[in-house]
Amino acid sequence: MNTSPARLGPPLLIVGCSRRKRPTLTPVPALELYEGGCVPQLRRRLRDHRTLRDQVRILSAEHGLIEAEMPVLPYDRVLTDQRAIELRPQVSAALHHEIESTGLPQELLVAAEPHYQALVTAALAGRFTCPKLRTVSDIRDWGAVSAILDSWGWP
Repeated sequence: MNTSPARLGPPLLIVGCSRRKRPTLTPVPALELYEGGCVPQLRRRLRDHRTLRDQVRILSAEHGLIEAEMPVLPYDRVLTDQRAIELRPQVSAALHHEIESTGLPQELLVAAEPHYQALVTAALAGRFTCPKLRTVSDIRDWGAVSAILDSWGWP
């Protein structure tokens, strides 16, 4: 049975993690850690726009669905089929909490490889129907991601 919160929240961007990470011995915000995919361009675009950075989540093979500002250390983990199964409850719980706290995103963009996208769609299935769900499977396709952010009015 699909249920939806009474209110719509702001758009939500979920980006997949990348294999390349900033070398550091001190935890850094997740958005500052990843050096691959579209994350560097996203980081440059959002700079100090804290409100918009708060609307970004990272889908990490190590940590699951995390806030862009969550401090993390580099790791070496690939999202295998088994790891996806292990992460499913954490991703579902985090996304459900997000929706219950801020409302159902008026638009949801998942810029991640299909394996990561499946975790998000599984978390939504049967519980929430997002008004506008968009996906970008090639995490290096900044043009596609940027065009959607433009349509949201993000600087």
